[in-house]
Amino acid sequence: MTSIQQSSTKQDILQYLLRKAHARAQDLAVALDISPQAIRRHLKDLETQGLIEHKSMQIGMGRPQHVYQLSRKGHDFFPNRYGEFAVSLLDTLSETVGNDQIGTVLQKQWQRKAHDYRQRLGNGSLQERVANLVNLRRAEGYMAEYHILTSEDPDEELQLVITEHNCAISQIAESFPRVCDHELEMFAAALEDCSVERTHWINDGEHQCGYLISGRKQRRQQPAG
Repeated sequence: MTSIQQSSTKQDILQYLLRKAHARAQDLAVALDISPQAIRRHLKDLETQGLIEHKSMQIGMGRPQHVYQLSRKGHDFFPNRYGEFAVSLLDTLSETVGNDQIGTVLQKQWQRKAHDYRQRLGNGSLQERVANLVNLRRAEGYMAEYHILTSEDPDEELQLVITEHNCAISQIAESFPRVCDHELEMFAAALEDCSVERTHWINDGEHQCGYLISGRKQRRQQPAG
């Protein structure tokens, strides 16, 4: 792993594949502004280390091309702050107190987290609060970002999409998928005047989790006089 830490280019490749799910060598060369020969050397090193894998795909006319994607080990390269201990602890609790009590514990946890988020998001505009939420998620190990679904009408519903390209609690989510439902409820509670819908889910085999945030734009005030 030390060689990865020493190579910003390899980190860039891994992050690009995390965002895009898969890419050809020429796509990476263009995106990272590196020669195709250099990209292929990096890809070979990453594949040797088991962080990426490739498959042959037919893209247009001509010969099949290699398309690269992160391996499971490659996904685990990104921050994961909980890991096996948390899963083991929840398993032990489940055996000791039962699934209903585990559900109560998880619900209390997301309610506390939602309260903490609410305090830290501030009272700014919806976009400002979503930006703050994304920064908080990044600090927790999520590769998060957001964008606005624009509307020209100031009275129409404002919508933003939060995308998380990795899951910092993936091991927990795999064993206890209900935490993902609580996470959805947590976002909705943290952004009290909004509705939140899940659009993508890593647990469903997609390469990212996505959330659609919907709120009301404030009507612009007309100047007095």
